[in-house]
Amino acid sequence: MQVGRPTGPLVQGYEVIIGFETHTQLTTQSKIFSRASTSFGAEPNTNASAVDFALPGALPVMNKGAVQRAIEFGLAVGAHIAESSVFARKNYFYPDLPKGYQISQFEIPVVQGGSVEFFLDGEKKAVRLVRAHLEEDAGKSLHEDFVGMSGIDLNRAGTPLLEIVTEPDMRSSAEAVAYAKELHKIVTWIGICDGNMQEGSFRCDANVSVRKPGAPLGTRREIKNLNSFRFMQQAIDFEVRWQIEQIEDGKAIEQATVLFDPDTGETRAMRTKEDAADYRYFPDPDLPPLVIGRDWVEKTRSEMSELPRVMAARFVADYGLPEYDAGQLTQGKATAAYFEAVADASKQPKLASNWVMGELSKRLNAEEKSIESSTVDAAQLASLIMRIADGTISNNAAKQVFDALWTGEGQDVDAVIEAKGLKQMNDSGELEKIIDDVLAANAKNVEEVKAGNAKAMNALVGQAMKATKGKANPAQVNELLKKKLG
Repeated sequence: MQVGRPTGPLVQGYEVIIGFETHTQLTTQSKIFSRASTSFGAEPNTNASAVDFALPGALPVMNKGAVQRAIEFGLAVGAHIAESSVFARKNYFYPDLPKGYQISQFEIPVVQGGSVEFFLDGEKKAVRLVRAHLEEDAGKSLHEDFVGMSGIDLNRAGTPLLEIVTEPDMRSSAEAVAYAKELHKIVTWIGICDGNMQEGSFRCDANVSVRKPGAPLGTRREIKNLNSFRFMQQAIDFEVRWQIEQIEDGKAIEQATVLFDPDTGETRAMRTKEDAADYRYFPDPDLPPLVIGRDWVEKTRSEMSELPRVMAARFVADYGLPEYDAGQLTQGKATAAYFEAVADASKQPKLASNWVMGELSKRLNAEEKSIESSTVDAAQLASLIMRIADGTISNNAAKQVFDALWTGEGQDVDAVIEAKGLKQMNDSGELEKIIDDVLAANAKNVEEVKAGNAKAMNALVGQAMKATKGKANPAQVNELLKKKLG
């Protein structure tokens, strides 16, 4: 069996094949088949109803809000929304699964196909989706709080999930993490998931295998419940190395479910991996087919906010930004809105992009702030950029102004520029005199420039900028030097 995707970077002569299954907890107030609350952190078993406990005679009723969110996701990734989909019983025994089965979708999922696009190292990538199906979560076994026994908390049982399954399209751990981050951005942007990985709202399972280029697919092992992008990369990298070592030692890879231990940086087998047949799927007799009218889909489409990939395309078309910039600026709604405000006010979209992605992001990251908490607002940054564009200050001087705005030393851009004496020199006669003095004092550099030494030219520019205390326009200095040196 071949996979119609380009070969990625080889690891010790092997091609890495990765597919993802991501469980996104939907932002409904109640569970998928009951009215019990989905709030996090409640006392064990206080957010569970008769349906969640699977008491005799309790029947599931579909949560319309969960279906609405599935439709929104399907539209966001360009997928087909099935007119009719079917719920099935996925049978397996686990202590925190009170029914002895999980209600999920198998043969006919609600969301079919679609893709997720993202950039990795400046290169555009796309991962194809197989499906996204609705299902209920299980409860949770508690081992730490009891001696010699385990407790069961069914607060999570019945929590609505959308499981998003990809084709095996990823070829490195870096690509897998980039995909997961983009998916996380999409589901939080459209508001169907809060994206809280620590609370289990966004959990990824990575199916990893290796093969020699052109060979059939290798046997995959599934790394379960990756709830951190850093651990995700570490887990996949370890698993790839382990599988290659096994194969090189002449051992066969056995299909299995594994867990990643962040303390050791290793994966360990939890159980042999079941196939679909082992779950004995059959249609749930208590739930009729889920029928979604086209009018519902079109109404949802008309009410959805602009999607990140659509907004990114608009930034390219309207502002003339590179695709990479547009992708970075649409990582979140607040960042995109901030950039647009700066670009529209300053009429300098590329400079606005550079400052939002550069100096502003650097400060926010260093102080672990969100852009909503930025000390410098969009109007201030726009004013600063306008002063760069009209030649009032240099880029280096602008960083000093930004620093004053950030620390609260000043609030008004022009006032800070005046107070710090940062205006660029606009008197060409005075600048020419300074450059004449620099040339007279640096005869050796002058000779080297005339001999074609570019570094000597840079040295002269540096001397001129020093003589003007950084107030000269570097481009103007360059131009005057070239003119005088012929």
